[in-house]
Amino acid sequence: MDIEIVGYALALLVGISLGLIGSGGSILTVPILVYILKIEPFLATAYSLFIVGSTALVGGVQNAINRKVNYKLVVLFGLPSLLAVYVMRAYVLPLVPNVIAIGSLNLSKNVVLMVLFALVMFASAMKMIRPKAIIQNQTQSQPQQTQLILQGILIGIVAGTVGAGGGFLIIPALILFANISMKEAVGTSLFIIAIQSLFGFLGDVSNPLLDWNLLLTFSAISIVGIFLGIFLTRYIPDNNLKKGFGYFVLLMALYIFSKEVFF
Repeated sequence: MDIEIVGYALALLVGISLGLIGSGGSILTVPILVYILKIEPFLATAYSLFIVGSTALVGGVQNAINRKVNYKLVVLFGLPSLLAVYVMRAYVLPLVPNVIAIGSLNLSKNVVLMVLFALVMFASAMKMIRPKAIIQNQTQSQPQQTQLILQGILIGIVAGTVGAGGGFLIIPALILFANISMKEAVGTSLFIIAIQSLFGFLGDVSNPLLDWNLLLTFSAISIVGIFLGIFLTRYIPDNNLKKGFGYFVLLMALYIFSKEVFF
């Protein structure tokens, strides 16, 4: 079977993940692009921002129709986040040398990016496998705005560096600091992911190496997947789904780390 067909088939999983749990799209996208479609890692993180951003936008609109999006939080949390993503992509990452010296080790920029991505995947997996109980403070009437802004900046830096939308970080932050329900957090998270990812992609849009045919095809298939994911939420228990996906992400993280560091 043509390896490109396999990569496009797996694009469906990207959308399904976003539709089911509001996160995990980039966790799948970057490995698929790098290891199956053989895209150079730095370029793959740019592709991931567009693919995940466009897919999350469709899911966000769907949730907006169902009135599950808090627009005030999209602005309060999303604006600092998207600015951090753009700065990382347009100004910071291009300054990183192709070879990075860490002590006596000389590592390529691509290896460092993939190792960082594996660490983000590991953190994501742990949050899904062993989620901490999130207790909402019902007496708190106003969101903790300073914490939300700081969380937005932090997640934007992560998203810009490794091309990850950060939904697995956004959702707990919204619930803890904004005192909203899980369903509203998922819908709001998709909108934030869409805005920060697509805005971050502007830092790479002039890259002459972009393969728009691949990018648009992968994105279109992923968008089909998010509709499937939203449909499947009616039948699959959320906790079981997150834990199973978490173990899959953990295995992927270990594979990427071992491949980049030891092989």
